[in-house]
Amino acid sequence: MRDDMWARVEPLLDGVERPARYLDSEWGVRVRPDASYRVALVYPDTYELGMANQAVAILYDILNEVDGVAAERCFVPWKDMAAAMRAADVPLHTLETLQPLRDCALVGVTLPHELTYTNVLEMLDLAGIPLRSVDRGEDDPLVIAGGPCAFNPEPIASFLDAVLVGEGEEAVLELVEADRAVIEAGGTRADRLRALSGVPGVYVPTLYVSADGSAQPGCGAVVPADAATPRMVTKRALKDLGSVRPPTCPVVPYMDVVHDRAVVEVLRGCTRGCRFCQAGMVYRPVRERGADDIVHDVMATLRCTGHDEVSLVSLSTTDHSQIEEVLRRLSRSLEGRAVSVSLPSLRVDSFGVEMARLVAGGGKKAGLTFAPEAGTQRLRDVINKNITEEDLLGTIEHAFGAGWRRVKLYFMLGLPSETDDDIRGIGRLVHKVLDVARENTPKDQRGGLKIGVSVATFVPKPHTPFQWEPQLTLPEVRRRQEILREAMPRRGVDLSWHDPDVSFLEGALARGGRELSDVIEKAWRSGCVFDAWTEEFSLPRWLAAFESAGIDPVALASSERDPADALPWDHISSGVSKRYLLRERERAVAGVTTRDCSFDGCTGCDACGDLGLDIVLGGASRG
Repeated sequence: MRDDMWARVEPLLDGVERPARYLDSEWGVRVRPDASYRVALVYPDTYELGMANQAVAILYDILNEVDGVAAERCFVPWKDMAAAMRAADVPLHTLETLQPLRDCALVGVTLPHELTYTNVLEMLDLAGIPLRSVDRGEDDPLVIAGGPCAFNPEPIASFLDAVLVGEGEEAVLELVEADRAVIEAGGTRADRLRALSGVPGVYVPTLYVSADGSAQPGCGAVVPADAATPRMVTKRALKDLGSVRPPTCPVVPYMDVVHDRAVVEVLRGCTRGCRFCQAGMVYRPVRERGADDIVHDVMATLRCTGHDEVSLVSLSTTDHSQIEEVLRRLSRSLEGRAVSVSLPSLRVDSFGVEMARLVAGGGKKAGLTFAPEAGTQRLRDVINKNITEEDLLGTIEHAFGAGWRRVKLYFMLGLPSETDDDIRGIGRLVHKVLDVARENTPKDQRGGLKIGVSVATFVPKPHTPFQWEPQLTLPEVRRRQEILREAMPRRGVDLSWHDPDVSFLEGALARGGRELSDVIEKAWRSGCVFDAWTEEFSLPRWLAAFESAGIDPVALASSERDPADALPWDHISSGVSKRYLLRERERAVAGVTTRDCSFDGCTGCDACGDLGLDIVLGGASRG
């Protein structure tokens, strides 16, 4: 099979850009040609993005340790390769053995964000798998999705056979075991889906129906079709992050990829409680890996891969209770080896800068990144960003006094209750940051001083306290951008925007229900693919798809939701109760902050109790 497929694929590579995207046999690859149960792990974007995804690497490693199971990787080919494959009638296949996806038992898809939805349809079409789950037959694979978008799977539910909500390390083994048992017993496709619905954390859309609800777009309950189906699907979460050893010999790509470095997860979850942040809600509670495990995994991964950089990743790495010890131990172990350690997230305080100093050692200091999010204390209190202007300016003073010359600041436009004065407050704050940076930089070095300011548009996401809030309309976004542009320093600052058209579409897709399946399919058929790539994104095509389906995207994105109305994702539990989200929304209206339960005691979000978790980290309870 492999040789036959390669004979068909190889001639296509001369005519496409970056042919290394489609080659196999990289260092660290796992090949199990005799396995009877085959899983294709698909990242719905190009190779260079997918190879940086931790979920794919973790599941690849776990599944390939199971007797009789082979997990192989697949990525969506770029448009030139997709056209060549269609012209030559070459089906989409895995990298390891060139197995056609349609011949696998299971196709597992990671859904990192809403703009990959049309890529999922592109993948299915290239594989020769019917787009809609109801059209698939006994010989078609089960298409199962997971990832951040699993917390509102309804917009893409019609294209999926099942959805795994939450963390997959344990659940994927149960899912595969349940499916194999039905196959071996001679069960039907319907039997397989019913068996999967019995695995905690697995949602099977065909076993649920949309109930009559509010006429407002994006409202209306999804309920079980029969009494045998669970009313609520609760996310899976590992109780002990150290119980599953992460891959220390991952696949090493031939070509440059995004985040081309070794990666070691040190912490999962975040309880700082930013009210706009979906990840901070759905990945609760906080769980740490021990310092010994982290150091071991870093050294083992570097030995196996040959990388000269390792990133210690999490939502908030410097919140790890032993991070200083970890960095000091790594500094000693890596001394003289020309290997750098990076932290993707820093706290806005002197501790964060001290951690960056430990990482930099005596070498060149890269830029620092901080996220004040809002320009005034009033609005930072609304969003529960528990930092002050004094915190930020003190951090900038400490950093530039210690030799840093570059810093990047992240802000948002359109946060709930934002006023024009809040927007001008961003400009005032950046002026102060620039002044402090200059004051703490020798005159002969001020030419290299850089302040970057990146501004995103707020998107109200499911399972957050702001899930009921409206998103700015596009004309209002552009009006507020002009206010900010006028408020910014004229020199010394690089100001950039996240495309508001993309944020608008993200908001419409994030808060919709099954009615969006037709929109997504119409958009894909009109040529929408790789929507996250700036040069490929086309809002007019998407607007035409919405119009053709009779759905108003402005109403979806920019209407305030009534908390009394059912939401399309109410049957999916993130572990954080709606009661807590509503209470946080009320505190936001009042401008009252909520403490971080990792350090100041439980705030009653229910993430630990509902999941049966009793989290003990670093010698202290943090749940």
